Amino acid sequence: MKPLLRPDDLIGHVSHITPEFLAARGLRGLVLDLDNTLIPYRSYEDADDMVTWASELRGAGIRLYLLSNATAKRAAFWLPRLGFEGVGMAGKPNPQAFRRAVEALGLPPHQVAMVGDQVFTDILGGNLVGMHTVLVEPLIDNALPHTRLARMLERRVLRRYGHDWLPR
Repeated sequence: MKPLLRPDDLIGHVSHITPEFLAARGLRGLVLDLDNTLIPYRSYEDADDMVTWASELRGAGIRLYLLSNATAKRAAFWLPRLGFEGVGMAGKPNPQAFRRAVEALGLPPHQVAMVGDQVFTDILGGNLVGMHTVLVEPLIDNALPHTRLARMLERRVLRRYGHDWLPR
């Protein structure tokens, strides 16, 4: 059994996920975190690059779903712009949230990747339900005290698994 805090892949930016990347791993859907994965934390600025990226994936038949712990209001702002469904205030890493996201995609968990910037929410939750997990480098340095603490702990966890790339 895979360790619950170990991501299957570590990448520098979500845009590195392409139809070819997904096909090589047998994946047909993505569950995506919002803050610091798709959009910088607290940003409401245009994200044309993410809109284009999501549109290209959907055009290739990849199913997308947003699963965020951001406020429902923030998720509601971004969902129509990104062009796919999802929820805010998801309660990650609660496995029920991840199961609902996978069900919404209509795919089995092993064909879906959870993509996010945090080990203790995104990676843990995805691994608990048998999803492929992808850790991305956070878009910005979030100065919230609990996030700084989580990043320090993440570095220790990732070093344990021999990963060279470590989140800030």
